Amino acid sequence: MRAGLVWLSVALSLWLAPLSLRAESVGHITGIGGLFVRSPNPKALAAWYRDILGLKIEPWGGAILPYDAPGRPPVLTWSPFSQTTSYMAPSTREFMIDFAVDDLDAVLARLKDKGVPIIKRDDSDPTGRFAWILDPDGTKIELWQPKAK
Repeated sequence: MRAGLVWLSVALSLWLAPLSLRAESVGHITGIGGLFVRSPNPKALAAWYRDILGLKIEPWGGAILPYDAPGRPPVLTWSPFSQTTSYMAPSTREFMIDFAVDDLDAVLARLKDKGVPIIKRDDSDPTGRFAWILDPDGTKIELWQPKAK
């Protein structure tokens, strides 16, 4: 009987404890597992990302970007924008891809050599340096070199 009272006491104190002291429940988003894009020509789009941006395209047709790459930001940002935002212009797609890069100048030089127009460049942002391009399907791509810590 005494053991039963002890367990009842423990259960009640856990139930009455502030949420910050309880173990976090399961069933939460833990990260982004993929970004899947429709395209009128998926093979040509994959080849462009391989040849222009240097992504290693796997035999199944996509790329794997490891979370533990050197210099990679420790998080992935998900952020909804107003339907009327001009931030993704001139693209008419409903999303934009932001790729973190290790050396924006080197990436932009490669893009220039490949004839890819740079829409805009911003070296003054407090979070790092940015440039924007469009892929062949019209998706705006943000290239971001995070500020060195």
